[in-house]
Amino acid sequence: MSLRRFLLLGILLPVGLFVVINAASLYRQTLSAVNTAYDRTLLASAKSIGELLDVQGFDDAAQLRVTVPYAALEAFEADNQSRMFYRVSTKQGELVSGFAELRAWRGTLPDKSTYAALVDFYDDTFRGEPVRVAVLLQPVASQAGRGMAVIQVAETLELRETLTRKILVDTLWRQAVLVAVIALVAVLVIQRATQPVRQLSVTMEHRREGDLTPISAPDAPRELLPLVEATNHVMARLDHLLENQKRFVRDAAHQLRTPLAVLKTQVQSALRGDIEPQQALAEINDTVDRATLLANQMLSLAKVEQLRQQPEVAMHDFAQVTRSIALELSPLIADRNLDFDITTDPAPVVAHEWMLRELARNLLHNAIRHSPPGGVLSIRVVADANSAALTIADGGPGISAELRTRLFEPFSTGNPLSGSGLGLAICREIVDALGGTLSLENREQRGRVEGLDTTVRLPLRENGG
Repeated sequence: MSLRRFLLLGILLPVGLFVVINAASLYRQTLSAVNTAYDRTLLASAKSIGELLDVQGFDDAAQLRVTVPYAALEAFEADNQSRMFYRVSTKQGELVSGFAELRAWRGTLPDKSTYAALVDFYDDTFRGEPVRVAVLLQPVASQAGRGMAVIQVAETLELRETLTRKILVDTLWRQAVLVAVIALVAVLVIQRATQPVRQLSVTMEHRREGDLTPISAPDAPRELLPLVEATNHVMARLDHLLENQKRFVRDAAHQLRTPLAVLKTQVQSALRGDIEPQQALAEINDTVDRATLLANQMLSLAKVEQLRQQPEVAMHDFAQVTRSIALELSPLIADRNLDFDITTDPAPVVAHEWMLRELARNLLHNAIRHSPPGGVLSIRVVADANSAALTIADGGPGISAELRTRLFEPFSTGNPLSGSGLGLAICREIVDALGGTLSLENREQRGRVEGLDTTVRLPLRENGG
């Protein structure tokens, strides 16, 4: 269901239901008012007949006499649409005058009445037609007697039915006009209110393929702004992912071309016999190792971006992960005869375990590679109320001020022969994804650089990425 149809139904259905209920209520109220008005006419007719009564004798011996000319009732017949009939009888039901077919009243007077008379109204039939009857208990007194007369005046319902139908038609017509006006106003308002949505839809449909620039909707209503902002956020994330993919393909094509070209040259040289086979195999092995390291690190850099889009909910102990990585790299530490020390405190962080392992592995491997044989290498993991800190202190030459500005850029390295320049770039991406910080500080004593302190600080228990 479209938004416009939903809004129209949501507005017009309750309004239509209310109009129907209101029309029925108004019709009943008007019909009651019509009946009250015509009942007063019946009562007036009965009273006019009562004024023509005469009596001889008292109480039970009273004999009523009445002569009712038709003109007495004709005055109360409206537009010749209704006919009136009467019956005058004693309290015991004996007919005195009028139409004998009109059944004698056997009812009781109401407890409460709006009229200053002993009167009752009821519906009946006369000669097969429905009639409305007014019955009046009229005391009659004269010098010759005293008694009680029962006067019944009946009226056919043509006039009431005609007026009722007219009231019903007028009511329905007015309500129909009201509903039509409300529907027209609702359509115009909804059409105007949904115009920004249609404009936004047209704008999105006419966008070029691959256009992920933010949506500009300055005329959008406040209710639509959260959707626009959320869409822009999603498009920004998609643009970031596409840029990373493009960068990965571009870097892979550029960086892998060189070692492959070198490898091909080395193979051709070995086939020609330009160098000894043992030396050729050693050079080819070294080239393959560098190409393998480069490919693995580029895949790691791409995986970091992939995991960034998949927030981790599991908690891992950064200290335990660091100890595990140190154990894996212990042969390298022993090979360089380093004075190694590790101190850790429990440090639970919410992160992908692969990210923590890759972060610790790259930083520790980098520290081992730059530490001189027999040097000092220490690892310390501490935690406070808010964060966990990993500090790796090596005994290497440190970093220069010029190298510090570009060290975290991909393929930027201080020694092209010793690495691909992706290790620290991977670490920076991981730390950013986890909402932490990464710093490299030279450790100096008496103006002389004694090594490099690499510190990673990650938030505890909450992933800030």
